[in-house]
Amino acid sequence: MRILQFGCGNMGGAMLAGWLAGGLAASDFTVVDPFLDAAPDGVRLLRAAPDGEAPAEVVLIGFKPQQFAASAAAVAPHVGEGTLLLSILAGVDLETLRAAFPAAGAIVRVMPNLAVALGKSPIALVGDADGAARDRTDRLMAPLGQAEWLSGEDQMDLVTALAGSGPAFVYRFIDALAQGATDLGLPREQADRLALAMVEGAALLAAQSPHAPGELARRVASPGGTTQKGIDVLDAEGRLVALMTDTLRAARDRSAEMTREARKS
Repeated sequence: MRILQFGCGNMGGAMLAGWLAGGLAASDFTVVDPFLDAAPDGVRLLRAAPDGEAPAEVVLIGFKPQQFAASAAAVAPHVGEGTLLLSILAGVDLETLRAAFPAAGAIVRVMPNLAVALGKSPIALVGDADGAARDRTDRLMAPLGQAEWLSGEDQMDLVTALAGSGPAFVYRFIDALAQGATDLGLPREQADRLALAMVEGAALLAAQSPHAPGELARRVASPGGTTQKGIDVLDAEGRLVALMTDTLRAARDRSAEMTREARKS
């Protein structure tokens, strides 16, 4: 399988690392990136799109969304009727992608996060792939994490906020836990270590548990105990849920705004 990857920044590089760790052959990949210092061993690295090559079986576009209008023309010759086009560009919708790449056999928007490098990312998928193209997409996503096909593209902005931006929100939560412990008397470096280890263990337990996270919280908290006292603060006047809702709304709305900007350009 020939996979042509345009752009290998943070997310594109994480996906490439996940694919290679998952057993895909480095020789299957060609990366086109004028700024990448080096590619993993065995991966062909080009500074510009190759001339005179037949369309690839899979094309991944992973440059910045703001570069889409300027870069699409260089990508188009490598997209043919047998090509599965994968896009990780936030805010660039299927209509815009189809207009730029009318020859593509199938187009799928992919929304991962950096945990693809570890094979632990949630991955939202939406597109016009069916049959063999959908099967190929599923096989490509399997080494990267848990893939979920969305029922419609209108869900993509919200999933971008939840699954794509979500890690940054979790990191801020970890940082806030450590800062709170520091304010109450722990050395900052020790608070950082304890907060990070706690979140890692809690996430692993939640992933392996048959119970929903809300139920797990209830089971951990004994009535009148220390955990329940802390939960009471989080739950007071619904402020934690309200904060998370406002956070996701802001990220979702920015994703929708980026879509409108991409259409105009």
